[in-house]
Amino acid sequence: MSLALQPIRVATGFEEDGMMVLDEEQRLVAVLVRLSDENEVAPGQWYLEAGFGEIDATNHPDFADLDAAREWIGRRLAKRR
Repeated sequence: MSLALQPIRVATGFEEDGMMVLDEEQRLVAVLVRLSDENEVAPGQWYLEAGFGEIDATNHPDFADLDAAREWIGRRLAKRR
């Protein structure tokens, strides 16, 4: 599955570095936010700020890097096929 990442600033009140995740049909499926290096739980990691459809999760995971996030999102999207 091919997922495109597009940088975006996200007004979370803390960090603004984010990525929109688009599926093969250019639909927005998720928004990721990079956590601050001062974050106590997962410094510098990427956090699922919002997920849509199959990506909507009750627990919003964090990821070591964008490749890990892309892999997790891809697996979730594959379930709907």
